[in-house]
Amino acid sequence: MASNRVTSHDVARLAGVSRATVSLVLNRSESVTLSKETRERVMQAAAELGYKPNSAGRMLVSGLSETIGLIVSDPSILLVDQFIPQVLYGIEKANRQMGFHVLVEGLEATGEAGAYDNLVESRRIDGLIVVNPRAGDRALVSLIEKDFPLVLVGSVRHPAEVSVTFTTRDVIGKAVDHVVGLGHRRIGAITFSPRDFVSTNARLTALSGGLARHGLTLDEDAIGDGNFSPESGYLAAKALLTHRPDLTAIFAGNDTIAIGVLNAAHELGRRVPTDLSIVGFDDLPFARWLTPPLTTIRTDGVSQGKLAAEMLFARLHRRPLENTRVRMEPQLVVRESTQAAPKG
Repeated sequence: MASNRVTSHDVARLAGVSRATVSLVLNRSESVTLSKETRERVMQAAAELGYKPNSAGRMLVSGLSETIGLIVSDPSILLVDQFIPQVLYGIEKANRQMGFHVLVEGLEATGEAGAYDNLVESRRIDGLIVVNPRAGDRALVSLIEKDFPLVLVGSVRHPAEVSVTFTTRDVIGKAVDHVVGLGHRRIGAITFSPRDFVSTNARLTALSGGLARHGLTLDEDAIGDGNFSPESGYLAAKALLTHRPDLTAIFAGNDTIAIGVLNAAHELGRRVPTDLSIVGFDDLPFARWLTPPLTTIRTDGVSQGKLAAEMLFARLHRRPLENTRVRMEPQLVVRESTQAAPKG
């Protein structure tokens, strides 16, 4: 019985090249220099014919499984956080363009030496992207020091890490300038996660530094601890505002936490922004539709995820990286959740 399956021979004939050239192009081999025109002609022929290379054969040629592992350091984040899905979308988009698959795993970062072994030693994956890593994750540091193909979305501040993150000090400083410029002097904060996450501590440090430039302090009793969800932001803000009713502005660790802060303020009879100003972080799609629209710091999770995936592909194909620690620049977005501090 004749088969209608498109073969590499069909692609070669349409592109006007040899089957060996088709194999080199579709397996993304760089062992032989081929012109850009030749590569594009082969890719176009394969697309026109609907050719799908055999994955087992590709693995034999390239040594790659064409699957990357995507680790979210605390799986509970996926239930409540709205920033992580944007990062995942950027990663998946880049992988789809490269013909790779993504294996998503939630991993409690215990710090034990074997925490990543099942993924790494099974050879089901070629490399890893780890989102929102913890500072004390010893297993992750071990992989970095072994030079395993790994890219962090975030940072553990290891000198050998390859990472994509964003600067916080300057933009949070601008947010502090904005709030202090409105007359606020009693300012608090709600973290978006436990403080063993590097990004949480970085934001608190930047906030403290920004306030210090104005002769102000971020007192420990003016900090509430959130845990990713709007509910945790609500509970932390309700406790904080009950204990420190003098606060006139709160910096929420992210926009998800800010939702909880808004609800706590409403329940306590604190009008936003008349009685209490709120600043978020991330500028998630819903931020402009909150009541009132949220003043926040805009980051680009999709671009961050896409760049992390592209950096990992470069590592997998042994291409040099111009910059191993990319720091993206966020922007302050002023909306209606901040206004002049209440008199008195």
